[in-house]
Amino acid sequence: MTLPSCETLLLKPAGGVLHITLNRPESRNAMSLQMVAELRAVLAAVRDQQHLRVLVISGSDGHFCAGGDIKDMAGARAHGSSAFRQLNRAFGTLLEEAQRMPQTLICVLQGAVLGGGFGLACVSDIAIAEAQAQFGLPETSLGLLPAQIAPFVVRRIGLTQARRLALTAARFDGSEAEHLGLVHFVEHGTQALEQRLQQQVALVLRCAPGANAATKAMLLASVDQPLGPLLDQAAEDFANAVSSEEGIEGTLAFVQKRKPAWAN
Repeated sequence: MTLPSCETLLLKPAGGVLHITLNRPESRNAMSLQMVAELRAVLAAVRDQQHLRVLVISGSDGHFCAGGDIKDMAGARAHGSSAFRQLNRAFGTLLEEAQRMPQTLICVLQGAVLGGGFGLACVSDIAIAEAQAQFGLPETSLGLLPAQIAPFVVRRIGLTQARRLALTAARFDGSEAEHLGLVHFVEHGTQALEQRLQQQVALVLRCAPGANAATKAMLLASVDQPLGPLLDQAAEDFANAVSSEEGIEGTLAFVQKRKPAWAN
């Protein structure tokens, strides 16, 4: 597998897992336009890599991501509103692409989880937070809008809570993030975070990669599609799965009381 060369990311593939570390510690891993482009390039490079089953996104130096890079915004100002629009929309495209990845996406959240970092957390399949992490949507306190993030926040935690958080720019910790349904696990300290991550990776690796990808797509589609067509498509997908190599191997392994090939 060939991965793109990156200046703002650290990439470490190991055992069906790709660890992606946001690496701009001088800015608490703020999301620059370069980082957005590099993340998109990495996601495009691994999307069809079936042996790669889990993507783990974390941040360097004790922070996940402090939001958008203000320097990029200042640079765009000289080029007018179209530059701002393109800059903002690029991040929304990243969130769309990350959410649709066939691999299971896990975010490990420490320190600042603000703005764009909050958005990335909202498109994860599994979110693990340190108890002392600081979450928030600070955009309105800067006279800005959480424009690309807002739809993903609403889908993650619901309109009522999204309105409160966006219109107050309130900060909150990992425990409240868990209460809101933003994250699934809250841990104390880096060792506990790592243990929880390894536990969740092991659970994902027990599941068939093709079945996981199809299930993820079906669950995401359930948000928008009418029930009848959704169930029709689900029945078609189920029939395909039963007769697929994975389906045959999985059911045979169950009968033979052994682990399926993908779990070994």
